[in-house]
Amino acid sequence: MTLRERLEWIFRMALLLFILSSVAFLSALTAMRFAIQGREVAIPDVVGKSAVQARQILQGRRVGMKVEDRIYNSLPVDTVVRQSPPPNMRVKTGQYAHVVLSLGPQKATIPELKDRSVRAAQVELLRGAMQLGEVSSVYLPGSVPDTVTQQDPAPGTTDITSPHVNLLVALGPRPPAFVMPELTGLPAGEAQARLGAAGLKVSKLTPETVSGLSSGTVAGQTPPRGQRVDPGTTIELQIAE
Repeated sequence: MTLRERLEWIFRMALLLFILSSVAFLSALTAMRFAIQGREVAIPDVVGKSAVQARQILQGRRVGMKVEDRIYNSLPVDTVVRQSPPPNMRVKTGQYAHVVLSLGPQKATIPELKDRSVRAAQVELLRGAMQLGEVSSVYLPGSVPDTVTQQDPAPGTTDITSPHVNLLVALGPRPPAFVMPELTGLPAGEAQARLGAAGLKVSKLTPETVSGLSSGTVAGQTPPRGQRVDPGTTIELQIAE
């Protein structure tokens, strides 16, 4: 075989190898694309379906179902009122559709909950087939701790769509507050005495090796100087050994 023939053979082999590699790459790319598309489904429309039917329909598309809320609605009890994602949106299999179910037509009247404890308010709501919603707390002068001061919706409301009632609960009067003093460098006994005079108490003393400080003096503190503290604040001091 002459040199020219050898070069031509090498060129043909290289060209054939390039073509085969390109075909293999395109085939793999096409297969990957079909595999990815195969894992996606269009979300069906389940609004107006019962919860059981909706779950079966979604499971047929390999999509789960989560109940996010229940509201009063003209649709029968346990019928899907809203869904997310919306119908026809494509999602990956294994994901969840979030639905809101109907409690049926609203027949409840919001009870008066003011001045009740949170527990008593919750029991009263359950008696009326309602639920405790968000509970927020606030310090109020002259208030009794753990009592309801405001509610939403207001008492006597009948045109409601949700069975949840939100409460604002009193924590009682705000406890006295102080500004954390600088204690670093003070003897441990003096530092504790200063805190005690303000109604504060050291929760933890931690020995620490620190150069430049006499043994038994405060080397560090938590919270730091200037932070707002009250009698319930956890105070820690690091004491030089």
